Amino acid sequence: MSRMYSAVLTGDQLEWKGSGPSFRQPVEVTVTVPDEADLLPPEERRRRAVEALEALAALGGFKSIPDPVAWQREIRKDRPLPGRDE
Repeated sequence: MSRMYSAVLTGDQLEWKGSGPSFRQPVEVTVTVPDEADLLPPEERRRRAVEALEALAALGGFKSIPDPVAWQREIRKDRPLPGRDE
């Protein structure tokens, strides 16, 4: 069974945070490096999210769709269900 350990990657060296594995022989590992956005402070991530939502709201949403139900049916290409009238 796999176990997860937390470490900091500096160059080509891993520095274990807390207790790392206690293997004496080499162990193959997979390292997942977070995206740049994941490394931002929470305030900056929040600010960027608010900006993105404001930009979406400025687009006007679905106001340009006169009949949303008809639009959804067209997009989804609904088919009649067996035993039901259209």
